[in-house]
Amino acid sequence: MAELSSMRRSALDGFHGGSSAARLTPAPNAARASLRAHPDALAALSSALGVALPTRPKTSATGAGIIAMWLGPDEWFLIGPEGTDFVALAATSGVFHSAVDVSHRNIGILVEGPGARVTVNSACPHELTEASFPVGACTRTVFGKMEVVLYRESEDTWRVECWRSFADYCFGMLAEGAHDAAF
Repeated sequence: MAELSSMRRSALDGFHGGSSAARLTPAPNAARASLRAHPDALAALSSALGVALPTRPKTSATGAGIIAMWLGPDEWFLIGPEGTDFVALAATSGVFHSAVDVSHRNIGILVEGPGARVTVNSACPHELTEASFPVGACTRTVFGKMEVVLYRESEDTWRVECWRSFADYCFGMLAEGAHDAAF
């Protein structure tokens, strides 16, 4: 039987769009996990995962090709190279935690260009100015009528993570925002 990862196909295969202000592309396939743990487990989990889990709201950390995003006092969203087994890595920590693979539940959309912030803000009520949402900031918020995880990768690059069942809707809303950002 074929490996599941080789059978995986993005819900946004072939999608592309945007405007002169913001380019939209599906993020490459990736491993994703939802991690829950108490503060006393963070050192061991950070060591096992190869990235220091952030402990402040709206912050992220990177290491070993992994992005760890703080979503709550005891919750992180992890993104890494496809094939990364976050559940197995976290299990080597020897501490109490919950790690759930959500690789097939989520899909990422990259929004890049000088109008990226305006594009994302077109359907997101969150304050996304540099002062409130600097590079490396992340949050769980709403975009249109769906819940998303938003991550600012660089000055002009934003990553919008949504459930794959909302991928068409999310991409379409971002395309509208990109069009508006061009004016």
